[in-house]
Amino acid sequence: MADALILIPARMAATRLPGKPLADIGGEPMILHVLRRALAAAIGPVAVATDSAEIAAIVDKAGATAVMTRPDHASGSDRIFEALGRLDSQSRAKVIVNLQGDLPTIEPDVIRAALTPLADPAVDIATLAAEIKVAAERVDPNVVKVVGTPVGPSRLRALYFTRATAPFGEGPLYHHIGLYAYRRAALERFVALPPSPLECREKLEQLRALEAGMRIDAAIVDTVPLGVDTPEDLEKARAMLTGR
Repeated sequence: MADALILIPARMAATRLPGKPLADIGGEPMILHVLRRALAAAIGPVAVATDSAEIAAIVDKAGATAVMTRPDHASGSDRIFEALGRLDSQSRAKVIVNLQGDLPTIEPDVIRAALTPLADPAVDIATLAAEIKVAAERVDPNVVKVVGTPVGPSRLRALYFTRATAPFGEGPLYHHIGLYAYRRAALERFVALPPSPLECREKLEQLRALEAGMRIDAAIVDTVPLGVDTPEDLEKARAMLTGR
């Protein structure tokens, strides 16, 4: 999509792994691994939205685009919205992809897959899901599940997101992958909404959109990219990307 823009929010103050965008993986900061994969997806321009001059300097040195944002944003979606206003005041980008800066193993084709539900004009926000294959993940509250109804061979219309084991009964469960592709108007509406009751209860920001009547569809992909949240995750990423 020529009118798509990928924005990567990155901050230094992660609770469990402070400074993680700059964590070394194979001789490069993690943020550059994510940036390179975003560029390889080839769906549009890519920029890093950050409140850190150190992150911005590394991105600039790599020949890529960094946008400085306020340090007090409550979420990545608020950060990318500020960056969007700075980068694209003429509203040329019609689709904005929020790609987390802690997904150094994400494949470019998985990033591209997130756009496919937006071919349906009824969809406001697109995201990703993968079938849960590991039994322990079915009951792990850190594995967010998307509860949805199939609307195609590889697509769900999201009805709910939860940390609980859901839905009940026989059948697949789906792991939600936190990458979002917003129509521009949907992002503008979303960041203007107050936190919603279910969002606050589940600690899942995407529920705000569902509670406001916005439609989220998830493209089903084969694998879940490793999210780096802990020192253990970082070691896994190093092993996956460097073979060590």
